Amino acid sequence: MTGERTMPDGVPAVHRLLARTGGIAAPVGAVLVVAVAALALFGPDPVPSGIRVVTLPVAVIGVLLLGAGTVSLFLRPTLRRSPVRLAPPVTGRWVAVNSPATKVPSHGTHAYGQTFAVDLVLDDPDSGRRRPEHGGAQAFRAPTDYPAFGVPLRSPVDGTVVRVRDSQRDHRARANAAGVAYMVLDGLVRELGGPGRVLGNHLVLRADTGEFVLLAHLQQGSAEVRVGDRVGIGDPLARCGNTGNSSEPHLHLQVMDHPRPGRAVGLPMTFRGEGAAPDRVPADNEAMTV
Repeated sequence: MTGERTMPDGVPAVHRLLARTGGIAAPVGAVLVVAVAALALFGPDPVPSGIRVVTLPVAVIGVLLLGAGTVSLFLRPTLRRSPVRLAPPVTGRWVAVNSPATKVPSHGTHAYGQTFAVDLVLDDPDSGRRRPEHGGAQAFRAPTDYPAFGVPLRSPVDGTVVRVRDSQRDHRARANAAGVAYMVLDGLVRELGGPGRVLGNHLVLRADTGEFVLLAHLQQGSAEVRVGDRVGIGDPLARCGNTGNSSEPHLHLQVMDHPRPGRAVGLPMTFRGEGAAPDRVPADNEAMTV
């Protein structure tokens, strides 16, 4: 983007603005619009004058927020900095979903520092750890049906633990279209609760290079580190779970410029290659074997 104003850390100002507001505007706007529509369809007739006075302003604000949030999804500001090199936090054969190697923003939003985030699911047929196929009659499956559940996660950087949350319960996986539809509605409610409800159990590391690395959807009570602990690459951190806005047990991984996801801008990352292998992040549905 020619002529754009860039922050001192290499993050364009427009990117920072989208990260702060884009992901919140759309769900809040949608809730307001739905509330006004429900009142019009199912409310009392006639609508009390006090409620009628605020209905139009609320509807206008809802439409504006919904429009602004939706537009932000299609804007792709660039970052003028190199990707942060991470060691793989998992072992075995993991498949990428919602990868920044396929699209940016990878999760459809710049909010909560998710611009360059990647989801990793364990699917390793050679070791007998096969991921169940999506679909069928069962809308909700036990998280223990998935091989990723309870798998140890390790530190991808040398750094310090700055945030740990692991009290939320693991919920059932959303295993078919009906389950996913439920997850969409549940996700709107979680958005109103802020990033902690969306990410579920999570921890944040401050890398010695200055960036912040977030691992999310962790298993309840599985954290092996506390705030202030020093960790090195490969040290155990927690276990993979199914908390927050998650369809199945998996690891959500992202790099940020701030320790709090609600204030963070997402930064590009790459997994360091071994030997002659190049540094890279696998694309959607591509396996990474470690």
